[in-house]
Amino acid sequence: MPKKEIVSKKAPAAIGPYSQAVRAGGLVFASGQIPVEPVAGETIKGPIQLQTRQVLHNLEMILKEAGLSMDHVVKTTVYLKDMTHFVDMNGVYGEFFSPPYPARATVQVSALPKGVLIEIDAIALAEKDS
Repeated sequence: MPKKEIVSKKAPAAIGPYSQAVRAGGLVFASGQIPVEPVAGETIKGPIQLQTRQVLHNLEMILKEAGLSMDHVVKTTVYLKDMTHFVDMNGVYGEFFSPPYPARATVQVSALPKGVLIEIDAIALAEKDS
């Protein structure tokens, strides 16, 4: 099964040997996004709500490049630096998704790149569910 790289100039460029996203079969696998503003390349500091919004915006732009929307997302993993941010993160997260919501795992991690508070990856269904 061939895989196809997805690259959006409206999301932060990959900074290592990985793709922003890859389409394989009927799925799109979006790499973990952190709160980096793609034009200036600046890491967004500040409260979890601001960081979460930037992360989800980045994922949205990658999916858009693949011809998809957040409605196509079937699974996410949220990595939080501190689980006490869960409620505030969840409030913003709910602004980007509508029922039926994607399946999700949320875990606390000891550190994230560039000292950010959050990272989210996603899997989206690229073909119609039969």
